[in-house]
Amino acid sequence: MNASTSELPALIRQNRERLETIRNSIDDALDQEIAQLGKTERSALIVAGLLENYYTCAETIFLRISQYFENSLEPERWHSDLLRKMTLEIEGVRPSAVASQEVPALHELLRFRHFRRNYFELGYDWDRLDFLVKKVRQLHPGLGQRLDRFESFLRDLG
Repeated sequence: MNASTSELPALIRQNRERLETIRNSIDDALDQEIAQLGKTERSALIVAGLLENYYTCAETIFLRISQYFENSLEPERWHSDLLRKMTLEIEGVRPSAVASQEVPALHELLRFRHFRRNYFELGYDWDRLDFLVKKVRQLHPGLGQRLDRFESFLRDLG
């Protein structure tokens, strides 16, 4: 294995551990801080930040995979293009990193991250936050399994 081949599985594993930590932090925040504070403007910032971090961490994994396999991305829509390319199984090159049924939830999180980075008010919609938490809970197990398989594929490459 060259350095790049051995480095990519380590980067994926490291970010997968972060995804797991963030996923657990979402539940912990809801069970502890939000339970104490209630669903207020300030407590919404906690959940909004964790949701943003979850997607950013997942996207970082996808970007590293894309860079390693030299996938070109459309500059004006690279975030969406990246998600689309992660669903591709490229025979003889690499398996898909994302199942097509996971894309809608990932797009919801991507849109929210974009919104959060450009929204400077404190009035988050708790119905929307609850919806996104539900999406993360549905998405996380399957995404973890698919990334496990991807890591195995990379180890077999080496």
